[in-house]
Amino acid sequence: MIEFSMIELLTAVFLVAGAGFMLIAAMGLLRMPDLLTRMHATTKAGVLGAGLIMVGAAIYIGQLTVVVKAIAVVAFLILTAPVAAHAIGRAGYFVGVPLWSQTHTDELKGRYDQKTHTLASSGEKGSAQRDQGARGNRSES
Repeated sequence: MIEFSMIELLTAVFLVAGAGFMLIAAMGLLRMPDLLTRMHATTKAGVLGAGLIMVGAAIYIGQLTVVVKAIAVVAFLILTAPVAAHAIGRAGYFVGVPLWSQTHTDELKGRYDQKTHTLASSGEKGSAQRDQGARGNRSES
């Protein structure tokens, strides 16, 4: 009979859970209908899966330097993945990637000026055009 130590068992649990979340992220990439929902699925499940795999590796190896590096990788993923997803989603929206037909709310609709590439805040619907006109009038005088 094969005997496993507690560390090996705990490592296996973290690695399998991490691989499962990475699989869910891959399935989300294939099954979701538009850019924004695909990004959401891959960002959330991908970061969690990679983080669990790093925890499993840190537990198995057990050296302080490896644990510190694993913590740094997880922190880097947690800090950068949402920012990258936001930037990609924003760029996709602004270049005209279509939203899913069943998307109920588009809070940016009517606020983005394609000509000046400016985004008006929620209370300033259409202010981007007014500001552009004011800037154009100042430059002429």
